[in-house]
Amino acid sequence: MKIVVIQGPNLNMLGVREQNIYGPMKLEQIHAQMKDVATQNGVEIEFFQSNLEGEIVDKVQECYGDAQGIIINAAAYTHTSIAIRDAISAVSIPTIEVHISNIHRREEFRKENMLAPVCASSIVGFGPFGYHLAMMGMLQILNELKAAQEAHQKAQEEAQA
Repeated sequence: MKIVVIQGPNLNMLGVREQNIYGPMKLEQIHAQMKDVATQNGVEIEFFQSNLEGEIVDKVQECYGDAQGIIINAAAYTHTSIAIRDAISAVSIPTIEVHISNIHRREEFRKENMLAPVCASSIVGFGPFGYHLAMMGMLQILNELKAAQEAHQKAQEEAQA
């Protein structure tokens, strides 16, 4: 199984920008913790960060046929990008969105969320720990999908016997 973690604009500046909102943890530290969880669970993980909307759309599309799950923090594009929303919808891969801050308690424009309706879940306001929660949630989703596929296959085999 493979999970792709997609990080949007300005997340490369974590640990530097607005520490009162996003905290002191750097993106590399978050990714290291996620990699540890993936390794412990026998899951491949890939990380991608871009400040460009089109590159994020391309990365989501590249996940089709290559990954079983996506964890995305589209950052500011959450509130504006129909293109990212459409890409997530098109690939039909379980996707969990993460936001370090609680976007619902911030500026009015951040309360508009273009991605949530096409994601399996949204995790907001837990700081960097939200990525750990997303990993746990994605592992659960993938295990449930695997169990359902195995049960379906077994039922087909029994029907043919």
